[in-house]
Amino acid sequence: MTMAPSTRHPASAGRLWLGMAAYLVPSFPIAFVWHLVLFESQYHSLHIYRADPIIPFGLASMIIQSVIFSWAYPLLFPGQRSSLLKNGLLYGFGAGLLSWSFTTLAVAAKHPMASISDYVFLETAFTFLQFLIVGPLIALAYRNSS
Repeated sequence: MTMAPSTRHPASAGRLWLGMAAYLVPSFPIAFVWHLVLFESQYHSLHIYRADPIIPFGLASMIIQSVIFSWAYPLLFPGQRSSLLKNGLLYGFGAGLLSWSFTTLAVAAKHPMASISDYVFLETAFTFLQFLIVGPLIALAYRNSS
């Protein structure tokens, strides 16, 4: 007895790993430099972050995010043959908007800080930059995967 072939093409493990790297490799250095170098004094003046951030927690968080964002791409763009850049930017916009909702809006709603508007501006700019880069990279990781 033969089974009908699946009409769905789940991502291969290799593509999943590539997508994870496409998220993690740029995200960690961007976040580190953005939060702890370029804008460290601005974040410090907001009085919302600990003086000694726990870097392994941040990295662990990004590893979890990389799995989910990589896993989701082929489900949202199955067999898409249109523009790699278009798909990547569209995915980056959607994933970035989701991320922004819980890393910016929810934090601003729950945590005391010196300036909500400064925080929202900084985190919005960071999230935009991050997903402008990682969205197309994740799309590239999944190119021609079906």
